Amino acid sequence: MSIPSNSISGTLSPSASSVVASSGAWTTLFILTAVYAINIADRYVLSTLIEPIKNEFQLSDASVGFLTGVSLAIFYVAAGLPLGALADRTNRKRMIGAAVAVWSAMTVFCGLSSSFWQLLLARIGVGIGEAGGTPPSHSIIADKFRPKLRAFALSVYGIGASVGAWFGASGAGYLNDAYGWRTTLLVFGLCGLPFALLVWLCIREPKRVHDEGISPDIHSDNTSFRETFHYTLQSRALFHLIAGATIITFWGWGILWWTTSFLVRTYSMSVGEAGAMLGPIHGLAGTAMMVITVLVMLLLRSKPMYQQSNFVAWTTLLGTLFSIGLFATDRLEIAHVLLWLFIPITYIYIGPSIGLLQNLYPAGMRAKGSAILLFTANIANLAIAPQLIGLLSDFVAPRIGNPAESLRFVLLGCAFTGLWATYHYWACARHMKRESL
Repeated sequence: MSIPSNSISGTLSPSASSVVASSGAWTTLFILTAVYAINIADRYVLSTLIEPIKNEFQLSDASVGFLTGVSLAIFYVAAGLPLGALADRTNRKRMIGAAVAVWSAMTVFCGLSSSFWQLLLARIGVGIGEAGGTPPSHSIIADKFRPKLRAFALSVYGIGASVGAWFGASGAGYLNDAYGWRTTLLVFGLCGLPFALLVWLCIREPKRVHDEGISPDIHSDNTSFRETFHYTLQSRALFHLIAGATIITFWGWGILWWTTSFLVRTYSMSVGEAGAMLGPIHGLAGTAMMVITVLVMLLLRSKPMYQQSNFVAWTTLLGTLFSIGLFATDRLEIAHVLLWLFIPITYIYIGPSIGLLQNLYPAGMRAKGSAILLFTANIANLAIAPQLIGLLSDFVAPRIGNPAESLRFVLLGCAFTGLWATYHYWACARHMKRESL
């Protein structure tokens, strides 16, 4: 399928640039934000529980990285692409409800597991369930909100990440110290099941909205993944956006995957103490930063869209400097302050990136476009980061005087990848500016 050079010109009619949203749109947004929080909490809880799980099953860092991250990522990304294609053709509300039920039930089975292999299989089930939730959620929000409000709406949706991480860190840390890691997983899984029913009862499936300014021959809801990949590669702005968001998940969320273990090993904290430190940073500072991002997106709604990408670039650069300082220092009080500065910035990219993605893809490709981003980002975040960092930590540990410090040195090196992500967001803004977006 040929793609005209002006296929993402971004020229919108007055109706398409409307910033008015119905009450039903807001209800849908708030429910999907809550579902996203459950998603992140169920995913984040296992990274909080790395140390007790590692100790019980006598695992290496590489093995625990595979169990908690890679096993989820392999099946998440493998199921994500076909489920993303399905979301562009089927009832998205029902798909989200089923996905919530599956990943919550699998989290319960994680808690019931009595061996490494049972836990591994249950973790795979979590990944398959979660793969069916995010692409249709992005697509529904894009249809409920017009282009000028999409980055704003998806930034609101992104608040679910900080709230979910808060519960995944503080809640899991407290429950683990009080009742153990198995009970912790049971509680988190059971809390998610009512939200599946809420999605089915309270969300109405919207009609798919086709933005003007996009060539009519790519409006079809039956576009293939091959056509979507081709469209992505043809747009340099989309390519750099997806590359930047992928690397930023390695830099931010990949590093945070190991931060609880970093605090336990470097500063001799318990899992509960580390969770109590990190939880409020995610919940309070992370949510506050997401609210600030929402307001910034609202202010930028009448500006060229490339400014949203520039905003992510500059904030990522600042966050990179904080992350380097975090792992370079050996003083807890300084590290604590830098955690309050670094962690909130890792949330900023979510809403603007997803909003730009939904605006740059035609309606028939939006869920598949989200699936492509989730494929690359979760390979970086859930597969490469846990496994690579674990392997490097195992490699470095016997070669230094204090093996417990190996994780800190590896995380320090990984912190510099934030500079790579910054470059891609600047490049995305440059290409969008050329295309008058």
